[in-house]
Order: sequence, then C-alpha cells, then structure tokens
Amino acid sequence: MGQRITRAKGKIRAARIPWRVPAPEDLPARVSGVLAVLFLVFNEGYLASGPDTDPVRHDLTAEAIRLTRMLRDLLPQDAEVTGLLALMLLTEARRAARVSASGELVTLGEQDRSAWDTALVAEGHRLVRECLATGGAPGRYQLLAAVNAVHTSARDARETDWAQVVALYDRLVRLDPSPVVALNRAVAVAELDGPEVALRAVDALADALAGYHAYHATRADLLRRLGRRDEARAAYDAAIGLAGNTAETAFLARRRDELG
Repeated sequence: MGQRITRAKGKIRAARIPWRVPAPEDLPARVSGVLAVLFLVFNEGYLASGPDTDPVRHDLTAEAIRLTRMLRDLLPQDAEVTGLLALMLLTEARRAARVSASGELVTLGEQDRSAWDTALVAEGHRLVRECLATGGAPGRYQLLAAVNAVHTSARDARETDWAQVVALYDRLVRLDPSPVVALNRAVAVAELDGPEVALRAVDALADALAGYHAYHATRADLLRRLGRRDEARAAYDAAIGLAGNTAETAFLARRRDELG
C-alpha cells in the first residue's frame, strides 16, 4: 500500500496536478467513489478479516461513521450520503449483540434485540425517513438502509416484514444486478417463499460466487433446513475453508457439527 501511494504521488507530480480542496461544484462527481471507500472501511470493521484480528473492530466502524457525518455536513442534500450514514448507524446499533461471549458470530435472527443501541436505531430510522421524503429514486445505500430499517423495526425476528425486504431487494437488483445482491435477496426469499425456492436462486449463482464464503454458508443453511444433511455438511466445510473471520468460522463449525 505504501508503494502504491508513493507511485500515485509521483504520477501527480509528473502531471503537475495541483493540491487543492475541491470546489463545491466538484464534489458531486467525486462522491460515489468516496462513499464506496467509506462503506468498505465500515464493512471491514463490522466483520474484520484475519485469524488474529478482533472479529469486530470498533475503531474502523467509528471512523467510517465520523467521516460519513463530515461528508453529510458538506452535502446535506445528497440522499445517498444520508442513506449511507443511516445504513452504518443501523448496522452499528447491533454491534453489542453481534458476537457472543464465547467469540461466536450471532446471526440477526438470534440476536438479543434488547442489547441494540436504541439511540442509533432511532437516528437511523429518522435518516431513512428523511431520504424517503425527498421523493427521488433511491440509490443503493438508501435501499440498503431501508432494508436495515425494516429489520430493526421488528421487536422479534418473527415479526420481520419479509415481503417488504424482498420488495426492497427487487429494486436493488434492478439498480445493482450483482451476484452478491442476488444472494442477499435469496436469503429474504427463503423466509417468504421457503428454502427450496431460495436454494434454486442460490444455485444459479454458483459460477459467480464459488469463491465467496457467504454463498456456501447460505447454501448450507438452506440445505440444513431442507433436511439434506450430507450436502449441508459439505457446504459448511466449503464455507469454513473460505471464511476469514474467527467469529464466523466458530459459528459455521457449530452449525456443521450440529448436523451430527
């Protein structure tokens, strides 16, 4: 990374590009790249990679939120900036319930919702409503924030409005037709239409997501729910082999071992 920065500085010097604070009219064209980086920083903190790393790094999530708040102060009318901040806050609100005392990942459906940060949830919901009030077509971060607002509105996982979650993912797929978004949509479809329907959607993503641990973990869970234990065990093994987080590995190993 240090070498990349050095090379970039050299290119900037050679091209005689001046160092300056961007003018207000320059900001909108540069925002999408900044949002992408902030989202990556937050995600790395939310579920950090590496065998010797804390599974949740509050220093990274806090810094990503701080920088996104600064960006929103600069661009208060940009709904995607507001959407990203809402997404981060609604995710960060669940941090205390994310990992068990034994260091194992706790899924959203199994989390102790009384441990969620109610102030962050309330602020996140307010920002989502603010985005909706603009009347514009929501972007990627606004839709993801809305999905999280649905999840954090339910007092119990069983009360989740899965139809609304699937509808939001339908809009997101049209905006961002990536296999990862399709995988997340399939997770919601499993709750609405059942694991068999969802498994067909997940299997269609095999070529695109063969090296992605969440693909195998999702598939393993669907196979487990369908009673296909041997196939589920193999999928759990594949997910464990690709997972880069100790808390996630512990969770997947327990689920696999519960199959007998």
